[in-house]
Amino acid sequence: MFISTKNDDWFVFIWLSHLNLAQFRQTLANLIPFGIKNHRRKVETPLLPVIDTHAHLDELPDPDAAIREAKEASILAIIAVGQDISSNKKTLEIASRYPGFVFPAVGYHPWRITEESTDETLAQIDANLDGCVALGEVGLDYKAKVKKKIQKAIFHEILAIAERHDKPVIVHCRYSHKTAYNMVKEAGLKKAVFHWYSGPLDLVSLIAADGYYMSATPALLYNPYHERAIASVPLSSLLLETDTPVQYQQLAARPVHVRLTLQEVARVKQIPAEQIAAQTTRNARECFGLQS
Repeated sequence: MFISTKNDDWFVFIWLSHLNLAQFRQTLANLIPFGIKNHRRKVETPLLPVIDTHAHLDELPDPDAAIREAKEASILAIIAVGQDISSNKKTLEIASRYPGFVFPAVGYHPWRITEESTDETLAQIDANLDGCVALGEVGLDYKAKVKKKIQKAIFHEILAIAERHDKPVIVHCRYSHKTAYNMVKEAGLKKAVFHWYSGPLDLVSLIAADGYYMSATPALLYNPYHERAIASVPLSSLLLETDTPVQYQQLAARPVHVRLTLQEVARVKQIPAEQIAAQTTRNARECFGLQS
Protein backbone atom coordinates (compact mmCIF):
# COMPACT_ATOMS: atom_id res chain seq x y z
CA MET A 1 0.00 0.00 0.00
CA PHE A 2 1.15 3.52 -0.75
CA ILE A 3 0.00 6.58 1.13
CA SER A 4 0.56 9.94 -0.44
CA THR A 5 0.07 13.44 0.86
CA LYS A 6 0.25 16.51 -1.32
CA ASN A 7 0.53 20.18 -0.50
CA ASP A 8 1.79 23.03 -2.73
CA ASP A 9 5.51 22.30 -2.52
CA TRP A 10 5.81 18.72 -1.36
CA PHE A 11 4.78 15.21 -2.24
CA VAL A 12 5.60 12.26 -0.02
CA PHE A 13 5.10 8.56 -0.60
CA ILE A 14 5.35 6.13 2.30
CA TRP A 15 5.65 2.45 1.68
CA LEU A 16 3.69 0.49 4.30
CA SER A 17 2.93 -2.90 2.75
CA HIS A 18 5.35 -4.71 5.07
CA LEU A 19 3.43 -3.63 8.19
CA ASN A 20 0.62 -5.50 9.86
CA LEU A 21 -2.52 -3.58 10.86
CA ALA A 22 -1.25 -2.65 14.33
CA GLN A 23 2.09 -1.46 12.95
CA PHE A 24 0.28 0.44 10.18
CA ARG A 25 -1.85 2.30 12.70
CA GLN A 26 1.15 3.05 14.91
CA THR A 27 3.13 4.37 11.95
CA LEU A 28 0.30 6.70 11.02
CA ALA A 29 0.05 7.82 14.63
CA ASN A 30 3.76 8.59 14.57
CA LEU A 31 3.67 10.47 11.28
CA ILE A 32 0.44 12.44 11.32
CA PRO A 33 1.34 14.73 14.26
CA PHE A 34 4.37 15.88 12.27
CA GLY A 35 2.29 16.67 9.18
CA ILE A 36 3.95 13.61 7.53
CA LYS A 37 6.73 15.75 6.05
CA ASN A 38 9.17 14.90 8.81
CA HIS A 39 12.28 16.06 6.99
CA ARG A 40 11.07 19.66 7.33
CA ARG A 41 10.10 19.50 10.95
CA LYS A 42 11.49 22.46 12.84
CA VAL A 43 13.96 21.77 15.64
CA GLU A 44 12.36 23.37 18.66
CA THR A 45 14.72 22.35 21.47
CA PRO A 46 16.99 25.05 22.91
CA LEU A 47 20.72 24.98 22.19
CA LEU A 48 21.47 22.33 24.78
CA PRO A 49 25.02 20.93 24.89
CA VAL A 50 25.10 17.44 23.37
CA ILE A 51 27.55 15.07 21.68
CA ASP A 52 27.15 13.53 18.22
CA THR A 53 28.56 10.06 18.79
CA HIS A 54 28.56 8.89 15.16
CA ALA A 55 29.38 10.99 12.10
CA HIS A 56 31.18 10.15 8.86
CA LEU A 57 32.84 13.53 8.48
CA ASP A 58 35.10 12.19 5.75
CA GLU A 59 32.08 11.83 3.46
CA LEU A 60 31.06 15.49 3.69
CA PRO A 61 32.06 17.83 0.84
CA ASP A 62 33.03 20.48 3.42
CA PRO A 63 33.60 18.91 6.84
CA ASP A 64 35.11 22.12 8.20
CA ALA A 65 31.88 24.02 7.55
CA ALA A 66 29.85 21.28 9.23
CA ILE A 67 32.15 21.37 12.25
CA ARG A 68 31.88 25.15 12.53
CA GLU A 69 28.10 24.86 12.30
CA ALA A 70 28.09 22.25 15.07
CA LYS A 71 30.20 24.42 17.37
CA GLU A 72 27.84 27.36 16.84
CA ALA A 73 24.91 25.11 17.82
CA SER A 74 26.45 24.17 21.21
CA ILE A 75 27.52 20.70 20.11
CA LEU A 76 30.21 19.65 22.59
CA ALA A 77 32.02 17.02 20.53
CA ILE A 78 31.78 14.74 17.52
CA ILE A 79 32.88 11.13 17.30
CA ALA A 80 34.13 10.77 13.71
CA VAL A 81 34.00 7.17 12.52
CA GLY A 82 35.94 5.47 9.75
CA GLN A 83 34.99 2.61 7.45
CA ASP A 84 38.05 1.45 5.50
CA ILE A 85 41.66 2.41 4.80
CA SER A 86 40.90 5.61 2.91
CA SER A 87 38.06 6.63 5.21
CA ASN A 88 40.20 6.01 8.30
CA LYS A 89 43.02 8.16 6.93
CA LYS A 90 40.66 11.05 6.19
CA THR A 91 38.96 10.71 9.56
CA LEU A 92 42.26 10.83 11.43
CA GLU A 93 43.34 13.87 9.42
CA ILE A 94 40.11 15.76 10.10
CA ALA A 95 40.27 14.96 13.81
CA SER A 96 43.87 16.19 13.98
CA ARG A 97 42.64 19.66 12.97
CA TYR A 98 40.10 19.80 15.80
CA PRO A 99 41.71 18.37 18.94
CA GLY A 100 39.33 18.24 21.86
CA PHE A 101 36.28 18.56 19.61
CA VAL A 102 36.48 15.87 16.92
CA PHE A 103 37.48 12.48 18.30
CA PRO A 104 38.39 9.75 15.80
CA ALA A 105 37.42 6.11 15.57
CA VAL A 106 38.91 3.80 12.95
CA GLY A 107 36.93 0.93 11.53
CA TYR A 108 36.13 -1.57 8.80
CA HIS A 109 32.49 -1.39 7.74
CA PRO A 110 30.98 -4.69 6.55
CA TRP A 111 29.98 -3.01 3.28
CA ARG A 112 33.63 -2.17 2.61
CA ILE A 113 35.10 -5.64 3.17
CA THR A 114 37.24 -7.03 0.35
CA GLU A 115 39.64 -9.95 0.35
CA GLU A 116 42.45 -7.74 -0.93
CA SER A 117 42.15 -5.03 1.71
CA THR A 118 41.39 -6.94 4.91
CA ASP A 119 44.91 -7.58 6.22
CA GLU A 120 46.05 -4.02 5.49
CA THR A 121 42.92 -2.51 7.05
CA LEU A 122 43.22 -4.54 10.23
CA ALA A 123 46.91 -3.61 10.48
CA GLN A 124 46.00 0.07 10.05
CA ILE A 125 43.39 -0.18 12.80
CA ASP A 126 45.81 -1.92 15.14
CA ALA A 127 48.50 0.70 14.51
CA ASN A 128 46.23 3.72 15.06
CA LEU A 129 43.74 2.57 17.67
CA ASP A 130 45.59 3.84 20.73
CA GLY A 131 45.14 7.37 19.41
CA CYS A 132 41.40 6.88 18.91
CA VAL A 133 38.43 6.78 21.26
CA ALA A 134 36.83 3.71 19.68
CA LEU A 135 36.99 1.05 16.99
CA GLY A 136 34.24 1.68 14.51
CA GLU A 137 32.28 1.47 12.43
CA VAL A 138 32.46 -2.32 12.39
CA GLY A 139 30.07 -5.23 12.63
CA LEU A 140 27.79 -7.45 10.61
CA ASP A 141 25.29 -6.71 7.86
CA TYR A 142 23.36 -9.71 6.65
CA LYS A 143 21.96 -7.75 3.70
CA ALA A 144 25.45 -7.01 2.42
CA LYS A 145 26.98 -8.95 -0.47
CA VAL A 146 29.90 -10.21 1.61
CA LYS A 147 29.28 -13.75 2.86
CA LYS A 148 28.19 -14.05 6.48
CA LYS A 149 31.04 -16.44 7.27
CA ILE A 150 33.62 -13.92 6.07
CA GLN A 151 31.97 -11.05 7.94
CA LYS A 152 31.92 -13.03 11.18
CA ALA A 153 35.56 -14.07 10.84
CA ILE A 154 36.67 -10.47 10.30
CA PHE A 155 34.43 -9.15 13.08
CA HIS A 156 35.96 -11.74 15.40
CA GLU A 157 39.45 -10.41 14.58
CA ILE A 158 38.28 -6.83 15.05
CA LEU A 159 36.81 -7.59 18.47
CA ALA A 160 40.11 -9.17 19.50
CA ILE A 161 41.93 -5.97 18.51
CA ALA A 162 39.44 -3.87 20.50
CA GLU A 163 39.83 -6.09 23.55
CA ARG A 164 43.62 -5.95 23.33
CA HIS A 165 43.59 -2.14 23.19
CA ASP A 166 40.74 -1.83 25.72
CA LYS A 167 38.63 0.27 23.35
CA PRO A 168 34.87 0.34 22.81
CA VAL A 169 33.45 -0.86 19.50
CA ILE A 170 30.81 0.96 17.47
CA VAL A 171 28.70 -1.84 16.03
CA HIS A 172 26.72 -1.93 12.81
CA CYS A 173 24.29 -4.85 13.15
CA ARG A 174 21.67 -4.74 10.40
CA TYR A 175 19.66 -8.00 10.34
CA SER A 176 22.32 -9.48 12.61
CA HIS A 177 21.50 -8.05 16.03
CA LYS A 178 21.65 -11.21 18.12
CA THR A 179 24.76 -12.57 16.45
CA ALA A 180 26.59 -9.26 16.78
CA TYR A 181 25.57 -8.89 20.43
CA ASN A 182 26.66 -12.44 21.26
CA MET A 183 30.03 -11.96 19.57
CA VAL A 184 30.69 -8.71 21.44
CA LYS A 185 29.77 -10.31 24.75
CA GLU A 186 31.81 -13.45 24.11
CA ALA A 187 34.83 -11.31 23.21
CA GLY A 188 34.73 -9.89 26.73
CA LEU A 189 34.46 -6.26 25.69
CA LYS A 190 33.66 -3.83 28.47
CA LYS A 191 32.12 -1.17 26.24
CA ALA A 192 30.19 -1.23 22.98
CA VAL A 193 27.71 0.94 21.11
CA PHE A 194 24.97 -0.70 19.07
CA HIS A 195 24.64 2.02 16.48
CA TRP A 196 21.15 3.02 15.23
CA TYR A 197 19.64 0.04 17.04
CA SER A 198 16.33 -1.11 15.51
CA GLY A 199 16.43 -4.76 16.48
CA PRO A 200 14.56 -7.15 18.77
CA LEU A 201 13.29 -5.72 22.03
CA ASP A 202 14.44 -8.76 24.00
CA LEU A 203 18.05 -7.66 23.43
CA VAL A 204 17.51 -4.15 24.75
CA SER A 205 17.60 -5.13 28.42
CA LEU A 206 20.57 -7.46 27.83
CA ILE A 207 22.57 -4.74 26.10
CA ALA A 208 21.86 -2.33 28.94
CA ALA A 209 22.58 -4.91 31.65
CA ASP A 210 26.00 -5.61 30.13
CA GLY A 211 26.92 -1.94 30.32
CA TYR A 212 26.68 -1.42 26.57
CA TYR A 213 24.95 1.45 24.80
CA MET A 214 22.47 2.06 21.99
CA SER A 215 22.42 5.17 19.85
CA ALA A 216 19.43 7.10 18.56
CA THR A 217 19.29 8.84 15.18
CA PRO A 218 16.91 11.18 13.32
CA ALA A 219 15.28 8.03 11.92
CA LEU A 220 13.04 8.31 14.98
CA LEU A 221 11.02 10.64 12.77
CA TYR A 222 9.65 7.75 10.74
CA ASN A 223 11.06 4.33 11.73
CA PRO A 224 8.75 2.50 14.18
CA TYR A 225 11.32 -0.24 14.88
CA HIS A 226 13.97 2.28 15.87
CA GLU A 227 11.40 4.17 17.92
CA ARG A 228 10.26 1.19 19.96
CA ALA A 229 13.87 0.25 20.76
CA ILE A 230 14.75 3.76 21.91
CA ALA A 231 11.54 3.94 23.92
CA SER A 232 12.61 0.77 25.74
CA VAL A 233 16.28 1.42 26.45
CA PRO A 234 17.16 3.00 29.82
CA LEU A 235 18.36 6.58 29.52
CA SER A 236 21.59 5.52 31.24
CA SER A 237 22.35 3.32 28.20
CA LEU A 238 21.51 5.81 25.45
CA LEU A 239 23.66 7.92 23.14
CA LEU A 240 22.71 10.48 20.49
CA GLU A 241 24.03 10.52 16.94
CA THR A 242 23.36 11.60 13.36
CA ASP A 243 25.19 9.04 11.19
CA THR A 244 26.17 12.02 9.05
CA PRO A 245 25.74 12.27 6.05
CA VAL A 246 22.90 9.72 5.90
CA GLN A 247 19.76 10.89 4.14
CA TYR A 248 16.69 10.82 6.40
CA GLN A 249 13.92 11.18 3.84
CA GLN A 250 14.95 14.55 2.35
CA LEU A 251 17.19 15.63 5.22
CA ALA A 252 20.91 15.15 4.54
CA ALA A 253 22.29 14.82 8.06
CA ARG A 254 25.08 16.93 9.50
CA PRO A 255 26.35 16.88 13.10
CA VAL A 256 24.13 19.85 13.98
CA HIS A 257 21.13 17.55 13.46
CA VAL A 258 21.97 15.72 16.67
CA ARG A 259 19.67 18.37 18.13
CA LEU A 260 16.87 16.83 16.06
CA THR A 261 17.74 13.44 17.51
CA LEU A 262 17.55 14.95 20.98
CA GLN A 263 14.13 16.41 20.25
CA GLU A 264 12.80 13.09 18.97
CA VAL A 265 14.19 11.13 21.92
CA ALA A 266 12.40 13.56 24.23
CA ARG A 267 9.18 12.92 22.35
CA VAL A 268 9.56 9.15 22.31
CA LYS A 269 10.59 8.79 25.94
CA GLN A 270 8.43 11.63 27.29
CA ILE A 271 11.41 13.01 29.21
CA PRO A 272 12.52 16.67 29.18
CA ALA A 273 15.17 17.40 26.57
CA GLU A 274 17.38 18.98 29.24
CA GLN A 275 17.50 15.70 31.17
CA ILE A 276 18.23 13.68 28.05
CA ALA A 277 20.99 16.06 26.94
CA ALA A 278 22.68 15.91 30.33
CA GLN A 279 22.49 12.12 30.72
CA THR A 280 23.49 11.21 27.16
CA THR A 281 26.45 13.58 27.42
CA ARG A 282 27.55 11.81 30.61
CA ASN A 283 27.08 8.49 28.85
CA ALA A 284 29.19 9.56 25.88
CA ARG A 285 31.98 10.83 28.11
CA GLU A 286 31.97 7.55 30.03
CA CYS A 287 31.81 5.35 26.94
CA PHE A 288 34.56 7.10 24.99
CA GLY A 289 36.69 8.40 27.86
CA LEU A 290 36.10 12.06 27.05
CA GLN A 291 37.03 14.60 29.69
CA SER A 292 34.45 17.11 30.92
